Amino acid sequence: MKPTLLVLAAGMGSRYGGLKQMDGLGPNGETIIDYSIYDAVHAGFGKVVYIVREHFKPQFEELVAKKYSHVRCTDGTPLKFEFVTQELDKIPAGLTYNPDRQKPWGTAHAVLMAKDVINEPFAVINGDDYYGKESFRVIADWLMAHENTSGQYCMVGFELDHTLSESGGVSRGICSADGCHHLTHVEEHHNIEKADDGKVYGDNSRGERVQLDGKALASMNMWGFTPDYFEKSEAIFKDFIVKNLNELKAEFYIPYAIDCMIKDGSAKTELLSTPSHWFGVTFKEDRPGVVAKFKEFADKGIYPSPLY
Repeated sequence: MKPTLLVLAAGMGSRYGGLKQMDGLGPNGETIIDYSIYDAVHAGFGKVVYIVREHFKPQFEELVAKKYSHVRCTDGTPLKFEFVTQELDKIPAGLTYNPDRQKPWGTAHAVLMAKDVINEPFAVINGDDYYGKESFRVIADWLMAHENTSGQYCMVGFELDHTLSESGGVSRGICSADGCHHLTHVEEHHNIEKADDGKVYGDNSRGERVQLDGKALASMNMWGFTPDYFEKSEAIFKDFIVKNLNELKAEFYIPYAIDCMIKDGSAKTELLSTPSHWFGVTFKEDRPGVVAKFKEFADKGIYPSPLY
């Protein structure tokens, strides 16, 4: 069974400005999502599910029909697509939320929007992050090896040094694992950047400025799940809404849902590593570097040009 790629593309990117998921960065106007889909197809994925907002869903559907109509999977079958939307009011039946809340509920809420269109192992990625060919091979191999399991998930971790921006401090979840390479904890750090002395520093969850190991594995929101994840995550989400009824900015993130499953023993998450370098457009100032990188890939023949 070919795994599915779930692309989180509902965010507008406030720091970057505009709809960066549609920004042409490759030599022929390719978007970062285009490269992710190219890598995913060559790694063995068979379907792509987009999580978008209702107001730009028609744009996505039109672009996908135009770009990918002739794309074939590794077995020669057409690549399939689904589109689902994330909106504030899309919550489990019987629950209510504070009417003063304005934003949807975060990445784990976004993943739940796909529960009716995914029945196979699937990977979750951000639409505005470049993960690299090797990362897609790593997670595709894991998903295909675990298609008949439940309660076993994975996350691809990137070396922290490979995820930094030259344009400012970034937020990253620093991962901890046990001796069996199962994830035990993800601690969010903010304002991570390399100092003049070459060392990496960031603010931990207690607000303390600490030195970080550049080789530590960081979460870049590249997860692998089997379909039973939806039921487990929805149960946690229901509890989250009740507990955070008056917290207007509280968000239901994937690491939070996974941490709950680790603590109650309902799931284990294997921490995988990749040699790939992550990059993306966190800031407007990141754009020229990303454009140059994709041009370099094309010049070296790492990707065809045009991509499709």
